[in-house]
Parts: sequence; structure tokens; C-alpha cells
Amino acid sequence: MKNTDIPKVIKVLKEEIKRWQQPIVTEVSNRTKSPFQVLISCILSQRTKDSTTAGASYRLFKLASTPKEMCRLNVKDIETAIYPVGFYRTKAKNIKSICRDLIEKYNSIVPDEIDELLKLKGVGRKTANLVVTLGYNKYGICVDTHVHRITNRWGYVKTRAPEETEFALRKRLPKRYWRILNDLLVTYGQNLCRPLSPYCSQCRIYRYCKRAGVEKIR
Repeated sequence: MKNTDIPKVIKVLKEEIKRWQQPIVTEVSNRTKSPFQVLISCILSQRTKDSTTAGASYRLFKLASTPKEMCRLNVKDIETAIYPVGFYRTKAKNIKSICRDLIEKYNSIVPDEIDELLKLKGVGRKTANLVVTLGYNKYGICVDTHVHRITNRWGYVKTRAPEETEFALRKRLPKRYWRILNDLLVTYGQNLCRPLSPYCSQCRIYRYCKRAGVEKIR
């Protein structure tokens, strides 16, 4: 895919994703305007389906919606609220640790810089970028498995891991698309550009895609 194709592809993607539900972390961001709740919902979403993350997030935020409120809960309370997200026991402990650090080191304010966010327990580059983009509307490129898979499938980048994809996109992708790329490709990847047997026959950006690594299509 050429850089000159990207504006056309992004335009189509913006139209196409209106058919489907937006990612849960985006929904939390739009509903709450809270970087803290974006951070916590993103932690919960790791290796977990959006439908499960949604229920867990809403149950937890009914109990506590700020670092101070969350610290008043014991780990068991958090576990119960977020079950059955993946690795819920580890995530409950990490959430407590994050909230303590936010209170003690950041005056209960979620950092708006990637390097500072990475110091928090259980926060990787995907989560840090998502907090920066959705929580603070700053520039970042959140790369999850969908963004990694699809941009490689396009032939736009050629990388082996999501972190490599992030830095490759930072070099190549026009900056005006950084903040929206994750929302577009997560939604598209969940519904049409699937990991196995993507629905290429229904894809309006088919002609721009090299379909690298695709063995079977629908």
C-alpha cells in the first residue's frame, strides 16, 4: 500500500465502521471523559473480549471511579467485580498497585506521557498509547493485535511484533491519522478483516491490500 492510498483507505474505514459497535475503551472514553477510567478499562481489556470487558468495567466503576475510591476496595472486591476478564486476579492486584502509585506519585492524576504511564504496574505500550490518545487527545499510535495484523496484511509495514509496528507506523503514517487508527482497525478487525478467513469479498479497501499472509478468504 502506498502512502497516497492512506487517505482513501481511512475515508472508507470511517464510513464502514459505522455499521458496528465501537470498542469498549472508546465507549468509556466518550461516556466518562476520564483518563483514569480509560486506563482501568484498558487494563481490563487485555486478552479479553469487548463484551466481557464492558460488563466488568461498568461493575467496577459503580464501586469506584477514582484512584482514592479504588484504593478503599480490597483486592477480593475488585476480583469479584471484574470476573471473568482474563487474568482477573493479576489485574485486580495491578489495579490496586496503579491506584496507590497514582495517589502517592502523581497526586491522583493519570500521567499524560507514555514514559510515565509505562512505570505503572501492568501498563505496556498499547495501554499507554491508548490513554494518551483517548484520555488526553494527544498524539500516539496504539497498536494491538488488530492494528499489527491489518497494517502488515496491507503491506504497509513489515514487522514481527506490535511494538515494532508502532515504531514503523510512527515513521510512515501521516500524523493526522495516529489517534484514530486503533479505533478504525480494531472495529474493522473484529468484524470483517478477521485473523483467519477475512471477508475480503465484502471489503471496500480490497484493491489497496496485498493480503500478505492470507491463505484463505471469504
